[in-house]
Amino acid sequence: MTDQSPWAIVGLGNPGERYARTRHNIGAMVVAELANRLSERFRSQRRARCEVAETRVGQAKVVLAIPTSYMNESGGPVSSLLDYFSVPPDHLIVVHDEIDLPFLGLRLKLGGGDNGHNGLKSIRRSLGDGDWYRIRVGVGRGRGDAAGHVLSGFSGAERKEIPNFLAHAADSAECLISDGLATAQNRYNE
Repeated sequence: MTDQSPWAIVGLGNPGERYARTRHNIGAMVVAELANRLSERFRSQRRARCEVAETRVGQAKVVLAIPTSYMNESGGPVSSLLDYFSVPPDHLIVVHDEIDLPFLGLRLKLGGGDNGHNGLKSIRRSLGDGDWYRIRVGVGRGRGDAAGHVLSGFSGAERKEIPNFLAHAADSAECLISDGLATAQNRYNE
């Protein structure tokens, strides 16, 4: 891509130790994996209400961010982040949990509905539209209610799969920025 605008990769989740290793926080886990592999440290950005790390993916300037708000209040921090770092909405990538994909499933897309996801609803409300990239990270539907499932931790067997899955999802974000959506979808959509 030739546009020189900066990118933002936002990993959704809930703050605090209680939620740190739940399915709902897998988006934040992917962004933390990206920061780790790029040897970047997060710092608090109070105006945006996010933990941020500035880095590069290839030639592109990238802001990695994890909102410090609860999931259903993600829109304000994301909107403030884009304003603060001068990131246009078409350079926003939101990484989030997706119950309609099986565990270890991955889908990249541009735009679309929120499918009942409160974090996506909040971002759509704050930005005024849904025309931004999403990396949908599969956590499965579970057997009980959806809210209980996404706020639960991973099973022992699933925890063994998480490190490779996070790396795979992080690879897809880098590919999206470096090579564009069509290439990233061909390579990573499952």
